[in-house]
Amino acid sequence: MVNIVEKIKEIQDEMARTQKNKATEYHLGLLKGKLAKYRRMLLEPEPGSSSAKGIGFEVAKSGDARVCLIGYPSVGKSCFLSQVTKTKSETAAYEFTTLTCVPGVLDYEGAEIQIVDLPGIIKGASEGRGRGRQVVATAKTADLVLMVLDATKFSQQRQNLERELESIGIRLNKQPPNMAIKVKTSGGIKLNSLNPPKYLDEKMVSNILKDNKIHNADVMIRDENVTVDDFVDVINEKGIAYIPCLYAYNKIDAVSLEEVDRIARQPNTVVMSCELSLGIHDVVEEIWYRLNLIRMYTKRRGEPPDFGDPMVVRAGSTIQDVCNSIHKDFKDQFKYALVWGSSSKFGVAPQKCGLSHKVHDQDVVTIVAK
Repeated sequence: MVNIVEKIKEIQDEMARTQKNKATEYHLGLLKGKLAKYRRMLLEPEPGSSSAKGIGFEVAKSGDARVCLIGYPSVGKSCFLSQVTKTKSETAAYEFTTLTCVPGVLDYEGAEIQIVDLPGIIKGASEGRGRGRQVVATAKTADLVLMVLDATKFSQQRQNLERELESIGIRLNKQPPNMAIKVKTSGGIKLNSLNPPKYLDEKMVSNILKDNKIHNADVMIRDENVTVDDFVDVINEKGIAYIPCLYAYNKIDAVSLEEVDRIARQPNTVVMSCELSLGIHDVVEEIWYRLNLIRMYTKRRGEPPDFGDPMVVRAGSTIQDVCNSIHKDFKDQFKYALVWGSSSKFGVAPQKCGLSHKVHDQDVVTIVAK
């Protein structure tokens, strides 16, 4: 493990020494490929170790979605968890009061959102310092990352945390690159593209693939702006997680109104004060919005709907997705559905529809079986 960390540092030092220009693009591309490979090796638990068994840190995923709280020590993660859930995570005015995962459940109008308070991240977390490897690996299971930041602290905290998560394979507020790699058993490496890529060529693609022990593959690039970093991510797709992130700046009561206004105007950002319970409701509302979930209610024929127990599905879900949520074989018994709500053409009257009908938030659905 020490050797891998040393190799990572050697590559990072070489990249820092290398001037970025057209002549060095190829060399830097190969270095990025090697760096990603060694980081992946660093994160893989050694066979037979306790990490391989997942002992003592991870908590079972539950509820309709998971939100992970990420941030430096003593920024207010535990206080936020205590305010929005019934869980009382230990809080104090000193650092490292949370030493393991602390889960809680946020009840949002019947939907259950699991909030996981993770230990504070320190510099070098992606290399395992301060249990950071476990922290960011747990964050990969999140449907949303809530990055809690201190409005009174240095301005680089956001970028530093993003860098730590980036190096562990978490891509915040990004979409997967529009490209594909199909590994074959023969035929060598072939690069195809709709338009010539600006930052990749066949030689670079071939050498990065070979460095990852891929000698035969068809590479299809659909976006000319795909970078070397994007290409490396696609190679290592099993270790990469694309997760939406909401940045929550705490302690706004300790800075000027002008500074609060400046912070609040940043992209994907909300502001709050856990100490004074300011803005907490707005943060919860934004969490729900970013999770892109909808609530729908089931109704038995001849009975009123149960508005106290919604079924939560992804926005854009169809009746077939609803059936799959009930049971994977349920759609085989499906005859038709009756839908009340904004997705119905008839307003208050139900619409008879099939499996492809898309449901809206707070629709009422009756599913009729054969």
